[in-house]
Amino acid sequence: MSAPESEPEREKTASEILGEALGSAARRAGLDPAEGASTHRMVWSAIGGWRGILESVLPSLAFVVLFTIKPEPLILSLGVSVGLAAVFTVVRLVQKSPPSAALGGLVAAVAAAALALWTGRGADNFVPGLITNAVYGSVILVSALIGWSLIGLAVGFLMGEGTTWRNDRRKRRAYLWLGIAWAALFFARLAVQLPLFLAGDVTALGTLKLIMGLPLFAPLIAVTWLVVRALHPRQPAREDTTEA
Repeated sequence: MSAPESEPEREKTASEILGEALGSAARRAGLDPAEGASTHRMVWSAIGGWRGILESVLPSLAFVVLFTIKPEPLILSLGVSVGLAAVFTVVRLVQKSPPSAALGGLVAAVAAAALALWTGRGADNFVPGLITNAVYGSVILVSALIGWSLIGLAVGFLMGEGTTWRNDRRKRRAYLWLGIAWAALFFARLAVQLPLFLAGDVTALGTLKLIMGLPLFAPLIAVTWLVVRALHPRQPAREDTTEA
C-alpha cells in the first residue's frame, strides 16, 4: 500500500494574512505583548528612542522655522527638510540599522516637497499628512465598528490566537474602543489642521502638527499596551520538575 498523501496546507484567509502583516509590523516596532516589556520601554521602542524622535520632528520643524523666517524661495525650507530626512536615512544605512522608519520619512518628505513646489504653496507640504490622517482614521474606525478591529487582528497574530479573539466579548469590546480611540486621534488632527491648511497658515499648521504628533501618539500607545496586556496576562514561568 502506498503511503497516504499529506493534507495540503490550509489556505490562509484574508483576515489571517492581514493580521500577520500587522503583527509583523508591530513586532518590528517593538510592540509585542508576548515580550513582557515594561510600558515605558515599549513606548520608547515604538517611537524609536531619541533617533526616532529626531527623525520625526526635525524635518518638519526645520521647514516651519525656515518658512516662517524666509518664505521665499520656497525651495530653501523644503530643501532643508528633505535634506535632513535624507541624512537620517543615510546614517541608518551606514550603521546597518533598519532604515524603514527614516526611509518612510524621506519618501513622505520628498512627495510633500514635490507637491508644494509644483503648486507653489507652502501649505501643500502638509497634504500627505492630512490624507494619511483621513485614511488611517477611516480604516481603523470602520474595521472596529464591523468587528474586525485592526488592533485585534495584529494582537491575535502576536499572541498566536488568530481570529479567535472575536469569540470573546470582552476582547471584542476592548478592541472596539481602542479602535475608536485611535480613529479619534487621527480625526482630531484632521479637524484641527484642515482649517489651517485651507487658510494657508503654514506656521500654525506646522506647529500644531508637531504638537499633535508624538505628544499624543505616545500616551495612546501606552494605553493600548496596557489594555492588551490586561487582556493577555502573562503566565508565571514554571520550572519543570523531574522525579529522582
